[in-house]
Amino acid sequence: MTVLDARDGIAPDLVAVATTRSSAARKRLTSPWASLAALVIAVLWTIPTFGLFLSSLRPERQVQRTGWWTFFANPQVTFENYGEVLFGGSQPLAGYFVNSILITLPSVVIPIVLATLAAYGFAWTTFPFRDTLFVAIFALQIVPLQVALLPLLEIFVGTGLNGTFWTVWMAHSTFALPLAIFLLHNSMRDIPGELVEAARVDGAGHVRIFTTIMLPLMKPAIAAYAVFQFLWVWNDLLVALVFAGGTSDVAPLTVRVAELAGTRNSEWHLLSAGAFVSILVPLVVFLSLQRYFVRGLLAGSIKG
Repeated sequence: MTVLDARDGIAPDLVAVATTRSSAARKRLTSPWASLAALVIAVLWTIPTFGLFLSSLRPERQVQRTGWWTFFANPQVTFENYGEVLFGGSQPLAGYFVNSILITLPSVVIPIVLATLAAYGFAWTTFPFRDTLFVAIFALQIVPLQVALLPLLEIFVGTGLNGTFWTVWMAHSTFALPLAIFLLHNSMRDIPGELVEAARVDGAGHVRIFTTIMLPLMKPAIAAYAVFQFLWVWNDLLVALVFAGGTSDVAPLTVRVAELAGTRNSEWHLLSAGAFVSILVPLVVFLSLQRYFVRGLLAGSIKG
């Protein structure tokens, strides 16, 4: 298979102009003032999370009487809040934590698999009304989520699937597909057509082109959307309440945290511990895949 240089056939002047603009943009983004502004924003963004973490580690009496900023004057640390909220009471948070994982993972994998196949079809195959269908899928992004809740709920109730994991998986996948197809299609269209043509000359079909060329080159874009979808599904409350209900067998972590805020508004030590548990997993996922997330967002933004 022949791989062509992306700069072949591009005039040296255009390359020089693109390089100059890239250098100027990089210089502006790495200036001391930009770094200072980013540092200030990061500190302001982190303070509430830091205060929540300190509150989750403080004894109940101190949380009720003083603010988290007084922790440094009289530091006292306890893990009883986490033990009580995770494993204590009639509805421990640990079961809801498992439900969130069971809901989130399929709700991320299913739309990515379907959207990747659809994006390849729209980008590299020809069929009647292809552009019209793609515009229709793109237009579905402007439809509010709340508009589709009642029709989907009626369908799921009629089939007897309501209140199960299947309804939540299908609902999240349905809502995620328009944006996923649009983003992955745009990223896939940025792959040089010479690679596809060279593979076809070598006798490769659509399956081999998709698996050996597209998927490896699409890893940053797929990872970026996976992070985005994971954060969306993990933090979701509306879809979980409508399609999964509030039962402990299916309800995710966000439902239980909302109950803690509504029924235990005086037990801030438990609420802060439960809230911090709910943000711990998406925080780890985002920090672990941050470089892929940034690469996926910037894919296709620079030509040449």
